[in-house]
Amino acid sequence: MNRSSDPPDGSPMDRLRAVMARLRDPDTGCPWDEAQTFRTIAPYTIEEAYEVADAIEQDDMAALKDELGDLLFQVVFHARMAEEAGFFDFDDVAAGIADKMVRRHPHVFGDARVASAAQQTVAWEELKAAERAAKARGAGRMPSVLDGVAAGLPALTRARKLQARAARVGFDWPRATQILDKSAEEIDELRAEVAAGSGLDRVEDELGDLLFAIVNLARRLDIDPEAALRHS
Repeated sequence: MNRSSDPPDGSPMDRLRAVMARLRDPDTGCPWDEAQTFRTIAPYTIEEAYEVADAIEQDDMAALKDELGDLLFQVVFHARMAEEAGFFDFDDVAAGIADKMVRRHPHVFGDARVASAAQQTVAWEELKAAERAAKARGAGRMPSVLDGVAAGLPALTRARKLQARAARVGFDWPRATQILDKSAEEIDELRAEVAAGSGLDRVEDELGDLLFAIVNLARRLDIDPEAALRHS
């Protein structure tokens, strides 16, 4: 795109939205951008989020600036497609997250008081749980402690979130050593299936149980299993 055909000047955010609208223009836009859907773009959105995390891991601020831009572009892309379909637009997305942050920080934007970051974390989780429960009731079903755990999360991360949710309602081991014992039990069961020459389905089930136990141990020790595996 040459400068003479650039979108009109405005704020950088306005310009980015104008660039996106131009790319999606059915008459003069980019054929590839025009052909995309929410589903086809979703893998790129996930990839860009990981590239942000990688830049942070590398402590590379120049790369972080670029990767945040790429991730922002993904948000604008999805919002533009939604606007074209009449669902919502970027302003709705921005307003929604601003409203949510105000709602979840009553100690900043209201009269609530919290004494520490730990107390705020508890309050945050309670507010999120109330929102999930209201959403479930609005959909005509009973709330579940597992509501809102995205199926598309990496498996280790999803397992850790499920276990954390269960722990908040009392389903937890009192000591990490008990989870080690459970992990040893799962190793024995996996060893038995492998020694017996069991089919892959049986071995996979036992291996999954072992991985779930190991992730639970990491959660109990306050270790991110994804980070631990990356650093090994």
